[in-house]
Amino acid sequence: MKKFTVAIHSFGNIGRRALEAALSAPDCECLGVIRRRESLGTHALELRGVQDFASVEELAAAKGRPDVIILCGPSRSVPDTAADLLARGYSTVDSFDIHGNILDSVNRLEAQAMQGGAVAITAAGWDPGTDSVLRALFEAMVPTGTTFTNFGRGRSMGHSVAARAIKGVANATSITIPVGGGRHARLVYVVLEEGENLAEVTARIKADDYFAHDDLTVRQCADDAELATVADQSHGVLMERTGASGMTDNQILKFDMRINNPALTGQVLLSCARAATRMEPGCYTLIDIPPVKLLPGERKTHIKRFV
Repeated sequence: MKKFTVAIHSFGNIGRRALEAALSAPDCECLGVIRRRESLGTHALELRGVQDFASVEELAAAKGRPDVIILCGPSRSVPDTAADLLARGYSTVDSFDIHGNILDSVNRLEAQAMQGGAVAITAAGWDPGTDSVLRALFEAMVPTGTTFTNFGRGRSMGHSVAARAIKGVANATSITIPVGGGRHARLVYVVLEEGENLAEVTARIKADDYFAHDDLTVRQCADDAELATVADQSHGVLMERTGASGMTDNQILKFDMRINNPALTGQVLLSCARAATRMEPGCYTLIDIPPVKLLPGERKTHIKRFV
């Protein structure tokens, strides 16, 4: 089986699970983890014997250029990081999750990927990502109708990172609560920085684009220990479509899953890294990629298994 090589860029919750996915894959070799210089040598258990480096250049000098770099940093930093790497000829995959900005990011990364002769796969988590594929398939099956995507209840990593970036927030966890009909509420637990006021911090969170469109409740925790009691990594989605196939109504489609959020995100990123080695230069999302390119092994083997 032909192998491909990856590097993990950033080593938070998603980076750790992307590394586990890489080490579990039969056709992947992880060359190293790229992280802040001050973090080098820490979390040895989570690194599982994989070496860490302070830059892509240091990793490439020691281990060679990876086929794909898996970007696992905060979502808002992803487009800049990807654009820089793509222009230098490194292929990237990421789980950028700001839905309203995805098309702009695709257009930007497309130009950088073509300049560098590289492949970018963006918005490659589970939503956006694999859920995007299911929404497209649902619409192909039932062209007329309505699809509702209901998230949770569970911890949103993107919203949690966004909340932690708010002035006055020392630490935070954001819980997504499905209201129904594709609508959601956000329950944000915060540990405040000393001297901060909860009402003022709540107003700043509400003004952030991650939270501005949903009902919001902010609750204060005394410290990180209390916050940890609500910060599990479970999540889920219920997707429902009702409509018509041709001239026949009452076609009802459902997809339901309950997951560990970073574990599934890390796995999808690794599968997309495999696909990136099989694509021509350019920028793609998961709806652009034939599913067979995400799987290890040969195409005709999978045709026999799945078709």
